[in-house]
Amino acid sequence: MTGGQQRLQLKSIPIGKLFLTLIMLVLAVSTVLPFLWMISTSFKTPAEVFDYPISWIPKHWVMEHHEKIWLGENSFIRYYLNSLKIAIVSTAGATFLSAFAAYGFSRVEFKGRDALFVLYLSMMMVPPQVLFVPKFIMFNWFGIYNTHWALILPGMFTILGVFLMRQFMISIPKEISESAFIDGAGHFRIFWQLMLPLAKPALATLAIIDFSWHWNDYENAIVFLIDRKLFTVPLGLQNFILEFNIDYNGMMAATSAGIIPILIVFLLGQKYIIQGVSNTAVKG
Repeated sequence: MTGGQQRLQLKSIPIGKLFLTLIMLVLAVSTVLPFLWMISTSFKTPAEVFDYPISWIPKHWVMEHHEKIWLGENSFIRYYLNSLKIAIVSTAGATFLSAFAAYGFSRVEFKGRDALFVLYLSMMMVPPQVLFVPKFIMFNWFGIYNTHWALILPGMFTILGVFLMRQFMISIPKEISESAFIDGAGHFRIFWQLMLPLAKPALATLAIIDFSWHWNDYENAIVFLIDRKLFTVPLGLQNFILEFNIDYNGMMAATSAGIIPILIVFLLGQKYIIQGVSNTAVKG
């Protein structure tokens, strides 16, 4: 390629697009830097944590912090299993119930449907902290306080999930379900055999978002769980806050291990995220 052709190719690139790309690159780097510091700190000695300027590569690689979180007195294995149990069960329930409710709001005609949906969406304006006391009283009455069910059952109902699934199902042509009705299929058969397979991108997107939310949930866990054997990964990080100081190395090692399930879930379903979110925005 000659010099003239290279200059012509550069001139053909819009300045605005190039500037936007540079901004996105800077934002991406600024987002990744804290994670790099976290991983680097988990292999440092305590004296290296607050070195300035920051030493991104540890001078002395230390593995004892990672060994401590898995083999130490307060092993994270139990916290991992608790978090996985809560996140997986809650996500499975929320995904199914959201799709089921979304089908009703998008395909079943009944009086006041749209008004009911708007009322349902308005509940998103209620801060979740306001519900802590009523939920505490109700869970204590049902006998599920200080159990994982206190986190799982409320987690199966998500307003955002219903909204995302409804918006996706609205984008599916009505002719598909109408032709199934003509062939004699009922609502349940249409939901199971037609709508769910077509809604796989939205289902995967919702599952990833919901799993990440439940895995990182700290507020509900600290309010409704007392027994240390029931603690989740976010609560387990409290073990590194000592009486007179904070074990930053151990905390960063535990946090590094804590993001592994989210990364795995994201990598498995990343191709569905963009497809699912873009399709939910087709119609309002």
